Amino acid sequence: MDSSDDKKKTVTQDDVAKLAGVSRSVVSYVINRGGRPVAPETKQKILNAIETLGYRPNQAAQNLTKSKYDLVADKQFGIILSDVFMLKRPYYADILAGIHNTAHENFHHIRFIRFFNELKDPLLFDELIHEEKISGLILIALDQSIETEEDQNIIINIQDRIKNMVTIEWTLDGVPSVIFSRRDAAYKACSYLISRGKKDIVYVGPEDERFLGFQQALIEADLFDNIKNAYYGSDLKDGYNQCNILINHSKIPEAILGGTDEVSIGILRGLHENKLRVPDDISLVSIDNIEMAEFTSPPLTTVNVETWEMGSSAVSILMQRAKNPNSLATTTLIPTKLVIRESCV
Repeated sequence: MDSSDDKKKTVTQDDVAKLAGVSRSVVSYVINRGGRPVAPETKQKILNAIETLGYRPNQAAQNLTKSKYDLVADKQFGIILSDVFMLKRPYYADILAGIHNTAHENFHHIRFIRFFNELKDPLLFDELIHEEKISGLILIALDQSIETEEDQNIIINIQDRIKNMVTIEWTLDGVPSVIFSRRDAAYKACSYLISRGKKDIVYVGPEDERFLGFQQALIEADLFDNIKNAYYGSDLKDGYNQCNILINHSKIPEAILGGTDEVSIGILRGLHENKLRVPDDISLVSIDNIEMAEFTSPPLTTVNVETWEMGSSAVSILMQRAKNPNSLATTTLIPTKLVIRESCV
């Protein structure tokens, strides 16, 4: 047998057991996460052997016990989120709803929703990131989780395994993406505040391109005093806490640009507790237009982001690329629009 035949030879659990110096049953216990406990040092030997040999489960054999639904890999997608807390946020819930609805309408299924840190388990990685399990993968906002070389390697390994992928809310070289311009959304919000005669404006929100859009609007209006005036945060508690810091440590501005609706809802509570009326004492403009933005008191003036469309577009891209795998990886830019309500009129 020549070297090319050796490369094609399927690696088995017996091969893993031999290299790790354990019995095949122990290898099975580790891979299937059951049977009996395995000592940590033995488990690590097995994991090292799996990585060295490039072992991947024999799906053909496993499929004998699986249902017909499980076998339709060409119509199943996986979703990887940055972290579990995204499931608590209305913004990402709407993206997931768009994904699920469009997949369902086109007779596709969502096989799993998992979180980036879970992929650091090599056995779970092998189980999920498998071309015989899914035909496409959606990676949502993973730029928030990629910090180390290990994290970068996970992304590289995902790209090696799954060719049909799309990112939402971030970009990855060679992979199609669906995004909205955070910078342009913040620019629209801040420009509206300026158009209403506001000059003393503060940014409270995520530390990303939104702050650049805020700065751009101020610079174009020759308002340079506040271009560095930012308080960073991403959720309700951050908005509330940063609002209190702002009020207690500086003079009250004429207006606040909230980087997300969740941040802005926290700001609203902080302002209310400090006896500041919106918009009489201070104006507030936000970004996202999640459903509850219309029902706050007062309702939020906010930049609408088509989150449902972001999820729907991602599914459409996966289906198109399944038919045309050599198509170019393009970026789909979702448009935004200012929705004027009572927090700034």
